[in-house]
Amino acid sequence: MTRIPILLPENMTDDQRQVHDTIVSGPRGAVRGPLAVWLNRPELASTAQALGRYCRFETLLVPRLSELAILTTARIWSSEFEWSAHKPIALEAGLSPDIIEAIRTHQNPIFEHEDEAVVYAFSRTLHTDRHIDNELYTRAVDVLGEAAVVDLTGILGYYTLISMTINVFEVHTSNGASAELS
Repeated sequence: MTRIPILLPENMTDDQRQVHDTIVSGPRGAVRGPLAVWLNRPELASTAQALGRYCRFETLLVPRLSELAILTTARIWSSEFEWSAHKPIALEAGLSPDIIEAIRTHQNPIFEHEDEAVVYAFSRTLHTDRHIDNELYTRAVDVLGEAAVVDLTGILGYYTLISMTINVFEVHTSNGASAELS
């Protein structure tokens, strides 16, 4: 049970219903997790879901890299809902199970691909140090490109908002997955 009621469609205002229907008709196909919380403030839900659609489906990063950034964020915030939602997507996108397990257990992953290594280093560093030094910034731009670094930063910010919402409102996994983060 979350700390805030999850709205049923029949109990929504017109504004809430409009946002709900927009989300359901888009690539997500359903309103779950933080989006369900945000429906209590349809203006936030509308704005955040548009940003989320971009961050999830439209950035320059291939899914393997964006899912790596998302899982890294979920692990840092101990966001079970996000972890359980994105772990299967990351596996399907080609992220190694060994990398995922290392992130889950707070180990340093071993990367075979430089793009993964830089996404992980950038993600961890930005979350923990709240800053990217010139060396890591230059490495990220050299490997990913400047525009992709902008997208990566946006993904990290958006999934931090997701994780904060999940943690504040105690949104639990919806797929019956067991807790993996402790």
